[in-house]
Amino acid sequence: MRRLFGTDGIRGVANIDPLTAEMTVKLGRAAAHFFKNKKNKKGHHRIIIGKDTRLSGYMFEGALTAGICSMGVDVLLVGPMPTPAIAFLTRSLRGDAGVVISASHNLFEDNGIKFFSEDGLKLPDDYEKEIEDIMFSGDIDNLRPTGSSLGKAFRIDDAEGRYIEFVKNTIPKGIDFEGIKVVVDCANGASYKITPTVLRELGAEVTTMGDNPDGVNINLGCGSLHTVKLQRAVQEYNADIGIAHDGDADRVIFADEEGNIVNGDKVMAMCAIDLKNNRRLNQDTLIATIMSNIGLEIAMKEAGIKIVRTPVGDRYVLEEMMRTNCNLGGEQSGHVIFLDYNTTGDGLITALQVLTLMKKRDRSLSELASCMKTFPQKLVSIRVNEKKALESIPEVSHVINESEKRLDGKGRIVIRYSGTEPVLRIMVEGDREEEIESIVDKISQTVAKHLGIN
Repeated sequence: MRRLFGTDGIRGVANIDPLTAEMTVKLGRAAAHFFKNKKNKKGHHRIIIGKDTRLSGYMFEGALTAGICSMGVDVLLVGPMPTPAIAFLTRSLRGDAGVVISASHNLFEDNGIKFFSEDGLKLPDDYEKEIEDIMFSGDIDNLRPTGSSLGKAFRIDDAEGRYIEFVKNTIPKGIDFEGIKVVVDCANGASYKITPTVLRELGAEVTTMGDNPDGVNINLGCGSLHTVKLQRAVQEYNADIGIAHDGDADRVIFADEEGNIVNGDKVMAMCAIDLKNNRRLNQDTLIATIMSNIGLEIAMKEAGIKIVRTPVGDRYVLEEMMRTNCNLGGEQSGHVIFLDYNTTGDGLITALQVLTLMKKRDRSLSELASCMKTFPQKLVSIRVNEKKALESIPEVSHVINESEKRLDGKGRIVIRYSGTEPVLRIMVEGDREEEIESIVDKISQTVAKHLGIN
């Protein structure tokens, strides 16, 4: 049983147990001890710390720095920076590890802490458990380096420029985006400077939204979860494409030239087909999660591409990609991993790949996205008091079984607890919209009755 880490690091309400400054100092000490012992080298060890734009980031950045330095490990501070940038910078700066302070798509009251290994990979479960065990065991309480053995903190002023050049090098030489009009919604998050800068440097005509963070407006009515303003802006400015990040910019959702949403499933479909046609799709296989629409499976089958599903979470997608030597995978939510370029979902790299595809094929985004038909799907989230096994509640099990009989093999039901929030997610898809609406409502009412917050 892990006590702090969920499916994507530690997350919760900032300054409420367990996500407090006191806990974060202990976490910094435990992580420094863990990574120092993992990489036995002479001289000082170093850990890179980045964050998004939320107010509590200052508090956690300081607490982590104090804890890490107290164990004799140096800290390299890069400030507000997309999560995928930390994966890259950890490798580039030869760090022992990287840390991102972010709650991704959540509002500013929440925050989170997630780690990357020296290879830019999210930590496996056993590493996270070992860090927890170090924290709670008290074994390092008396390990107190003094004098010149303490760690130092340095600010890396050119981190942003390093990442910008890295992502620009992921597209073919000679490609630019001259003549393409783009609207970018940065969610008032970590990408608020970087994404517009990259697109302008590559020749696009850019209109920006959500690029004025104040510490409390991250993801507030903007970004990849709130795309209405972006969709309207694409039509208002007669743009070719809209691009929406979440708070830490590891995901991206698009709007086509007509203002219609193009999600991660369609992005994976169009990119997988292009890679296969150019003999660059490893194993002719795409890795997706259980939440991806059944329409993606159909489109991939027609294109001669195998699809493998994993549990929800880009970490599990990446683990399967590495296990099977595949180079493309992702989630419907817009986490897309191009393993040829980066070791995690990267919203900016994904945007550049889509723009490059539009430019190379001289096709609109709506034309490219038409390679996949989306089947009716509905997803709802129910806040719960506890994450009780559903099979232990007879009424819930009964309604799920009856709903599956109604679909008669022509749809799917996926029900799972969130790994980062006290939430149960219910997803139903099928060939008839009215039926899936009815099924979702029936399951939701039953779950809310037995597990919902009063």
